[in-house]
Amino acid sequence: MTPSLQPPTEPTETRGHNGHDGHEHDGHEHGSPGQSAGDSPGQPGGHSGGHSSAGHAHGHSHGHGPAAPVSKHLRKVIAAVLIPFAAAVFVGMAVLWPGGAPDHERSGVGFDRQTQPGVVTSLEQVDCKSVNAGQVPTTAAPSTPSGRQAQAEQTGECKKATVEVTSGPDKGRTFVEIVQPGAPRQLEDGQEVVVAYAPDAPRDLQYSVIDVNRKLPMALLAGIFAVAVVVVGRMRGLFALIALVVSFGVLTLFILPAILQGSNPLVVAVIGASAIMLIALYMCHGLTARTSVAVLGTLVSLLLIGLLGSGFIDWAFLSGNTDDNTGLIHGLYPDIDMSGLLLAGVIIGSLGVLDDVTVTQTSAVWELRQADPSMGPRALYRAAIRIGRDHIASVVNTLVLAYAGAALPLLLLFSIANSSMGSVANSELVAEEIVRTLVGSIGLVASVPVTTALAALVVSADRPGSPAGVPATGPVRGRGRRRKR
Repeated sequence: MTPSLQPPTEPTETRGHNGHDGHEHDGHEHGSPGQSAGDSPGQPGGHSGGHSSAGHAHGHSHGHGPAAPVSKHLRKVIAAVLIPFAAAVFVGMAVLWPGGAPDHERSGVGFDRQTQPGVVTSLEQVDCKSVNAGQVPTTAAPSTPSGRQAQAEQTGECKKATVEVTSGPDKGRTFVEIVQPGAPRQLEDGQEVVVAYAPDAPRDLQYSVIDVNRKLPMALLAGIFAVAVVVVGRMRGLFALIALVVSFGVLTLFILPAILQGSNPLVVAVIGASAIMLIALYMCHGLTARTSVAVLGTLVSLLLIGLLGSGFIDWAFLSGNTDDNTGLIHGLYPDIDMSGLLLAGVIIGSLGVLDDVTVTQTSAVWELRQADPSMGPRALYRAAIRIGRDHIASVVNTLVLAYAGAALPLLLLFSIANSSMGSVANSELVAEEIVRTLVGSIGLVASVPVTTALAALVVSADRPGSPAGVPATGPVRGRGRRRKR
């Protein structure tokens, strides 16, 4: 009986007895990648190794190339779990799809202002007194910081910038912006800026500069990032960039508008994060059993994060409304559950790191199995968990430092106030970040043993074509020879 040819795969280093692995089941023989059934052992590609399952050939490569395919039965088991889950996720997206953010009357506060691009057409130095830019407040003594700053502004030189609106209904209109010497944002001639429009203000005060235009450096940096990812990662890097774009699409087209429409933030976050997880993992790592195990490990960890986050946010009475931005959101959309929004942020923020950990752990188990096919589930788990412990130590530290860096100005304020560590941790602003960090870290730590155990069980349970009582692997006698029954 002539065996079928295996699909070509990347060359891998074969390991086993006498320099290669040979497995025979039910009298079927299968050549190694790139070798037909008629090749002799002495010809190139003459090492044989493989399994037969239900009449289909499955190459088994022990090395660092593509993962060995799993049995048809195991694929059915994994599909029976993931297909209903994926269907539920996309049905949920269809049901909750918002169709865009709801309209509202602009408040003119913070980010909720009408803005247009502009450019500084001229800049001149003027005496601050002549433009009344600095006046010493009657309540501010010269010995106080505010008083000293006002005095410096009153006696120093200010900049008088003429700014032109370059887009919108008032394109070509100019206005004057006074820049004080102590202002954190200084303007330059020809600089592109962002101007805000206040229709209810007097005509001379309707426009003001609120920021500078940073689109060019941001676009250049994004381009450098994309080129670096593609050059180093090649096709996999390209798919990672596509997955990144899709993730932002789900975030901006589904998650954010659905929350603004009044949907439960937790439900929206779980559905949106699950969709991002499925699309990103399968797009970057392929539709394989290895990726499916990583998806299952990520899903279990996300559920744990959701349960812990919900419990501790309620127990600690965290409102989620702690700064000007969240206050503005609550003012514009009072029906939004702000504590639910906080929990949604915890789930989405944890997803990216979880993907990294679960994929790494699953790959480690698969590679260990390919390197030593005789390893059982316990041995695989013990070996892979040692890798996971190193990963945990580095990633948890990364999470804590990332949140600490984001909250550094706030921590400086507490340091200036000489507040005790207990008082700092008890404040809602810091308590939110502590809950966010610790809940995410607990889910991250839990993902390592969960994913490792799942991967070890799956890869060990896979015996493609092995009848009862016949081991899946075994020694081959003779060098480069095939045994026939």
